[in-house]
Amino acid sequence: MAKDLFGKLFGDKGYISKALSDLLFGNGIQLITAVRRNMKSKALSNEEKLLLRKRSVIETVNDELKNICQVEHTRHRSISGFLLNIMSAIAAYSFFPKKPSIKKDIEETNPQLIKQLEQQLTLAA
Repeated sequence: MAKDLFGKLFGDKGYISKALSDLLFGNGIQLITAVRRNMKSKALSNEEKLLLRKRSVIETVNDELKNICQVEHTRHRSISGFLLNIMSAIAAYSFFPKKPSIKKDIEETNPQLIKQLEQQLTLAA
């Protein structure tokens, strides 16, 4: 795995594995999943709890990209063909009249969180 990759990875209960979590954490990625009934609860920040609940919105976007915009095409003959397919799918998605959004939900539940995210984005740019 690349050493310059870092961040948080949100998954469902099917991805719960101590070995997988340790492997990813060793490479700079924190695996965040919901807990099962027979497990001890993990300490999650409010931001992590909120994003874990909003994971379904991200999966909806991925599903639309795969099925409507045909991102899942697997017969690319070159890297440039692959990138062209991805970019054209994202461009087509941008013209969709209705797109799911989580920003409004975050603002309603935690306005301080949206300010922190905006500050992080401006620092990263």
